[in-house]
Amino acid sequence: YVMLLTLSPYTPRFRDRVSPPGVMIRPYLNGFTIAFNVSQPNTWQPYVDSMHHFLAAYDDKVQEEKNIECVPGQYFIQGGNDSEEKKACQFKRSLLQNCSGIEDPTFGYSKGQPCILLKMNRIIGYRPGAGVPVNVDCKVQKGNESHLRSVDFYPGNGTFDLMYYPYYGKFTHVNYTSPLVAMHFTDVQKNSSVPIQCRLNGKGIINDLNSDRFLGRIIFTLNIGK
Repeated sequence: YVMLLTLSPYTPRFRDRVSPPGVMIRPYLNGFTIAFNVSQPNTWQPYVDSMHHFLAAYDDKVQEEKNIECVPGQYFIQGGNDSEEKKACQFKRSLLQNCSGIEDPTFGYSKGQPCILLKMNRIIGYRPGAGVPVNVDCKVQKGNESHLRSVDFYPGNGTFDLMYYPYYGKFTHVNYTSPLVAMHFTDVQKNSSVPIQCRLNGKGIINDLNSDRFLGRIIFTLNIGK
């Protein structure tokens, strides 16, 4: 009981085994294969619905009401006691541009050009990139590299801005919404299973550990039929 009293509910004492971060994608429905036929809306509508549901917390009005505008390009370090509520920076879904679901409510799925969101796992106190924003790239994991001919990244050139870090934990960083990178696969081989690997790149990032496919990278398959 005395030992438990020494633990903080706000910050884990030992954090040496949780960084660098892993990543996850949205939509995530039935494993890491995203398969649909453009001509059959019932095959891609569940992905679209999942995206809208996930991005509801990122609506511009919601972010403007709950969070503040921050200075890009630098960490948002907040002092005070561990128990003090921390402010969170706005991440508006409009930043995702063609993958925001605003202009194209189908996120490109109706055109065979799907958007996929990449989210970095939350780690209390972690400052990714050591002062330089972490960026994302994607390529064919195995097979014909020409099957993936074009990918657009949002926001900007596919970076996680420093202003969203560090994260202070769910008890005090209550309105925190994780920054996202949208990957718009605008030209992928149709009627073929295309295994894709998307990686984080930056100082301190590990993305080549064979024993952990989610550490600094993620592997999924696109199967887009006509």
